[in-house]
Amino acid sequence: MNALTKAIAAVASGLMFAATVGAQTLPGSGKTIRYAQDDSLGGNYVVAQITSQALQKLGYDVRLSTMDTTLFFQAVSQGDMDLATDVTLPQREPGFRAIQQQAMVVGNGMIIGGGVNGYLIDKKTAVASHITSLDQMKNPKIAGLFGRDGKAEMISCDPAWSCGAVVDYQLDKFGLKQTINPVRGKYEALMADVITKVRNGKPAFYYAWSPSWMTNALKPGTDVVWLPTPEDALPPGVPNRGSALVHGVVGCAGGADPCRMAMGSWNYDTVANKAFITANPAVKTLIEQIKFPLATWSEWEGAISKQGGSVTVVKKLADEWIASNKSQFDQWVKSASAVH
Repeated sequence: MNALTKAIAAVASGLMFAATVGAQTLPGSGKTIRYAQDDSLGGNYVVAQITSQALQKLGYDVRLSTMDTTLFFQAVSQGDMDLATDVTLPQREPGFRAIQQQAMVVGNGMIIGGGVNGYLIDKKTAVASHITSLDQMKNPKIAGLFGRDGKAEMISCDPAWSCGAVVDYQLDKFGLKQTINPVRGKYEALMADVITKVRNGKPAFYYAWSPSWMTNALKPGTDVVWLPTPEDALPPGVPNRGSALVHGVVGCAGGADPCRMAMGSWNYDTVANKAFITANPAVKTLIEQIKFPLATWSEWEGAISKQGGSVTVVKKLADEWIASNKSQFDQWVKSASAVH
């Protein structure tokens, strides 16, 4: 073996050794993460893809599953799942409290500043009938505009979602059960009908939240308006993250500011198995850094609404965000990789 061949062999050996050592020092080397995403499609799916890629950079093998949050709570408490980054709190607080000996919240939410929840009607009817608050639905003449026989039909939440309990509690608390009939079914299908109604100039009444695809398909202030609630009111066990009076809500009926929403700020929080987080501090450090502006969430929701929620579309949105924010993404990974 001549000198050049020996030199090449030495360099190759050194590179192989460095690569092996590098792989061994990755905090996730040889480990698998069982990662859940909720069965309600939205920007949360894009976040799951971005977070999965960051976890893979840390050396983890990521197994992503889709399941309802109630099932996730059971699985994470039993150690069958490791984490989810789209648990809506405080709406899911009662379910979380039941498992908090086995699970914990990591970080302080994926939406910078949080999101809002509330009741909406089409802007055309709101302006024509001077509707500026949910309380006006006590009037059968007003309620009847959105249904028949003096009772409004309001699209509420999917039967599996916790927000339906909030709606039912508030309708009772606000004295609206006699004039509002909450309809619960597959939310996406029911909302498709709502979108058609609004675009055809017909009255529509529903519960929604932002950021979401609904508030991109029907824009508050342009197509629909938020109806302020008469007071703060949440079911026992569901804490309000501050007052339901929220400043700067675009599209609040009558131009009210602050606008009293269904509840205070909510967020997509990360819930993880405590034993898993204890054994994987790098994951904790990574999750604590990941969060996105409301405007970014709105862009994702709008894109999903227009392009569909296929795996291809979701991955494309995630890849585009990473490419445009590479230094931020790399910094998240770098900070987490330093923790062992």
